[in-house]
Amino acid sequence: MHALRIAEEVKDALAECRGVVALETTIVTHGMPYPENVATARSLEREIRAGGAVPATIAVMEGEIRVGLAEDELERLATTKKVLKLSRNDLAYALATRQAGATTVAATMICAHLAGIRVFATGGIGGVHRGAESSFDISADLEELARTPVAVVCAGAKALLDLAKTLEYLETRGVPVVGYGTDEFPAFWSRSSGLGAPLRMDSAAEIARMLEMKWALGLTGGAVIANPVGAGDEIPAGEIAGFIEQAVREAAARGIGGKAVTPFILARMGELTVGRSLRTNIALVQANARLAAAVAGELG
Repeated sequence: MHALRIAEEVKDALAECRGVVALETTIVTHGMPYPENVATARSLEREIRAGGAVPATIAVMEGEIRVGLAEDELERLATTKKVLKLSRNDLAYALATRQAGATTVAATMICAHLAGIRVFATGGIGGVHRGAESSFDISADLEELARTPVAVVCAGAKALLDLAKTLEYLETRGVPVVGYGTDEFPAFWSRSSGLGAPLRMDSAAEIARMLEMKWALGLTGGAVIANPVGAGDEIPAGEIAGFIEQAVREAAARGIGGKAVTPFILARMGELTVGRSLRTNIALVQANARLAAAVAGELG
């Protein structure tokens, strides 16, 4: 594929069947302010390397899907003012028009699969939004999980969503949702959502065996590996619920919808919690990178 450029380090690791972990870039362009965004992205790459795997940060730049960004490319992406937030519906558009684009969960899964990468670490997946019964606002992440064979290591789904409906949607579409070391489905900033995790596994080796069996059976799609944020880093659900409600109300009052909702709420949560939610976000995505490296190593 002429639009796919894979960094040599990533290409070599794949050829040698070593662990590779994909990383998204909306956390850089739409999830965190500068310079925390660059520092966090680099810390994730370090965590993956420390775990014995190779990081592959993905973005669209100059008409190419770039799998594995150089330091100057990451810095340029982080400081560019107008970067598209890419999903399945506009990935080809960004390539055709040569616009810079950061990959969401859905777009990262697509690009990772094109490159032959089977594990991806992120913060939290998208899902069914509150009020979706009238707005029909359901993240493309869920449909991508049902069709693209990439395992997504995350801290559950973002807590601003309707988590019960998100789990129901994933079950309907046949997506395994595995609680890592927990019987409860985590809620991003919080270790527990009050909802049970459909499946539980306690080691990276177990998870890798399940993934290999799933794909060997010809079952389509990926899997959600839900890794709760560390106890010392979480904001308990009861404590953060009021801030989430306020941020969601403000987004609705301002008429913010579609792809702009999550970045607005994440930024507003940082303000309402005086930076605490951002610190938790960084801690959880680093933990996910570590787990993803372990799973990728077992698969490799």
